Amino acid sequence: MKITYQPWGETLAELVDAGRRAEAAGAEVLWVSELHRSATITAAALAAATTEAKVGTAIALAFTRSPMVTALEALDLDELSGGRFVLGLGTGVKRLNEDWHNASWGKPVGHLREVVRNLRHFWASCASGEEIALDGEWEPMRIRGYERPFEPVRTDIPIYLAAMGPAMTRLSGRIADGWISHELCSPSYLEAQILPELMTGLESAERKRADLDVVVSACCSVDSDPHAARRRVAGLVGFYASVRTYADFFAFHDLADDQQQVIDAFRAGTGADHLADVVTDRMVDALTMTGDRDHVAEKITDYRGLADSVKLSPPTHGIAASETRLAQEQIIAMIADIKEDVA
Repeated sequence: MKITYQPWGETLAELVDAGRRAEAAGAEVLWVSELHRSATITAAALAAATTEAKVGTAIALAFTRSPMVTALEALDLDELSGGRFVLGLGTGVKRLNEDWHNASWGKPVGHLREVVRNLRHFWASCASGEEIALDGEWEPMRIRGYERPFEPVRTDIPIYLAAMGPAMTRLSGRIADGWISHELCSPSYLEAQILPELMTGLESAERKRADLDVVVSACCSVDSDPHAARRRVAGLVGFYASVRTYADFFAFHDLADDQQQVIDAFRAGTGADHLADVVTDRMVDALTMTGDRDHVAEKITDYRGLADSVKLSPPTHGIAASETRLAQEQIIAMIADIKEDVA
């Protein structure tokens, strides 16, 4: 089981420094997100500053760039990193795509399937000059008279898909090189709800479990004071609990009433980044990794046999940057100590 990390920084320079130190500690992949920064630009900064760890997007938005732009950026990132790039894609939600980016939403599963098809076809043929003629409901691609004059490092850059719902999760099993979980994903949820859908997708494509890298995301707070550790991540749990779309997820963990308390506070005017006070300890314990170093290491091992990679990240919601920075330092220090124990 691989230990991977999503570095944070108030500045891009701080994020890159954290990535370097995580790589030195033994993190095998450095992941970057897309919301407050561009995933591809951040990945480029990390790729140029590191030498061994893979660099991946977790995730880049799939519909807000054209497939050709995404394909070209991936080729450039793979070249910049010396063949270490992993393209993680996700759909985002309808409002983000249509209102924030003026992008087509379509039917997400079919739309994402066409994006992945286009990427792989473009990588395989863009240097040959042959015509590309792909039909599609969402992403038709017609390219004539184009020949990329640069030899790619690889034409099979790995594509990972982020998915939570069953249809998108099955698609990940059918066509992706890896699956990336939501920021909150317990071992029990992974085993009962996610892995069966991934296996259905794999089997429908006559693929094996070993063909898919299952990456589980884990928000992490290491502290000898259990209360301080829990409160540091409570804001992140509250942020997601405020969204009723996740009702089935919280109900699975017997946290429906706890989630309702958060929703009630949110509707009463508490901002999504300020809900920590109504998040219960049982929510934090069920959905995140908190406690001293030994306890967190033990919680990571709970994914052994279920996940292939664990993506650790520091909490960022509802806390000061100094608290996120402290959490990050503790995680990076922990990685070197526990890497062999959780492999």
